[in-house]
Formats: sequence, structure tokens, C-alpha cells
Amino acid sequence: MKIKQTAGRDSLGDFAPKFARLNDDVLFGEVWSGDELSVKTRSILTVTALVAKGLIDSSFSYHLQTAKKNGVTKSEMAEILTHVAFYAGWPNAWAAFRMAKDVYADDGAYGGLFGLGEPNTAYAKYFSGNSYLNPLTDPKQTVFMANVTFEPKCRNNWHIHKADKGGGQILLCTDGIGWYQEWGKPAQKLRSGDVVTIPAGVKHWHGAAADCWFSHIAVECPGANASNEWLEPVTDEQYNEL
Repeated sequence: MKIKQTAGRDSLGDFAPKFARLNDDVLFGEVWSGDELSVKTRSILTVTALVAKGLIDSSFSYHLQTAKKNGVTKSEMAEILTHVAFYAGWPNAWAAFRMAKDVYADDGAYGGLFGLGEPNTAYAKYFSGNSYLNPLTDPKQTVFMANVTFEPKCRNNWHIHKADKGGGQILLCTDGIGWYQEWGKPAQKLRSGDVVTIPAGVKHWHGAAADCWFSHIAVECPGANASNEWLEPVTDEQYNEL
């Protein structure tokens, strides 16, 4: 997804319009939006470069927050800064750690009662934004249940749970505010305590509200020849209509 940035125009649009355009349209609109590297990798590279140059300022705080949003966990950031310290200098690393502690102060606060879990990297291509997965049961032993957490604006693609008999999914909403929508129907706002029953064969999506994290337990209902068909993403236009 192409990154939309307006910081250049907001701060320097009148004073330096060319610089503002290069910052917003080229650096973020083209370089950061390139497919050759993930945004998580780009965040790690950017944080490393800024620490190496000793630029521990408001822009560094912004890139720390972006790194967190792009899936760099607290433990990963601690390891990154520890590694960089040996090459970029101990004082630079100390300054970076002080700011990183503030940015990651609430890390792990999301996810509700069952916890945030780990970045949902295995299914990241089917999500717009970052999601986290905390498996609660072993599917080899019983019905599979997992706590799924979406960052603000994150949602999964349209998809269909298929089965010759039975199947489908149940969502038990545990934390935050989210959305559920079936194809051709209005979206349904979800809050903690809501339960959604999704029959097999129904095209749908679910995810977080624009300004709030959201968690639900996904319960995979047993079915004959059960499978999941991932379809097209929920576009920004569709999402912004909510």
C-alpha cells in the first residue's frame, strides 16, 4: 500500500515547496512504498541510520513510532539498539534507548485479557495494516481458537470460510472497537462482549476501527473439508465510508 505523507507540505509547503514535494511524494510516496523491502525492514534501516548519525530528535521519535506500527516489537528494538551501540557509539545508543522506552512504554497493553501475542507475519499478505496472533489452543487436539489483535485501521481481506458441511467461524470480541461486514450488507460496529457468528460460504471481513485497537477470539468451527478462501483487500475507499 502506498504511503501517504503530508508532513513536508504541512511544515514547509509555503517556504520550500520543492523540498516538501520530495519528502512527501518521493521519499515516502516512492521509496518507502517500494515492494523490494518491507516497511518493517525500512523502519529498522532508518532507525539504525539515525542512531549512527546521533540524530535523536523529534524525527527519531517519529520513526520509532513508525517502526512500532510496522511490526518492530519492543524486544526487537532493544536488540537492534544494543547491536547498533557497538558500531554507532555508546552515547548515541543511550540517547536512543531513553526515547525508545517512552515509545514502547505501553507495548503489550493491547490484546485484552488474552494478550497481544506475536506479529501475524504468516498471514500478513491478507491484512491491510499490522495484526497480532496469540494461539490459545492446539488445532491437532481440539477446536482452534486464537486471540487476534488489529492495530487501528487494520483489517483483513474479504474472505470466505468454506466447508461441505458445518464450518464457519465465531468471533468473541474481547477488547477495543472494530468492524464486521458481510458482502452486500452494512458494516456492523463491534465492541467488547459482542459475538459474531459467520456461516460457511459468506463473504466478509473484520478489523479495527480507525482510531482504536481491536481484539477478538477467532473460533474455527469444525466442518467437513473446511478451508479458507482469501479474496481482494478492503480498499481505503470502502473502509473510509464506515
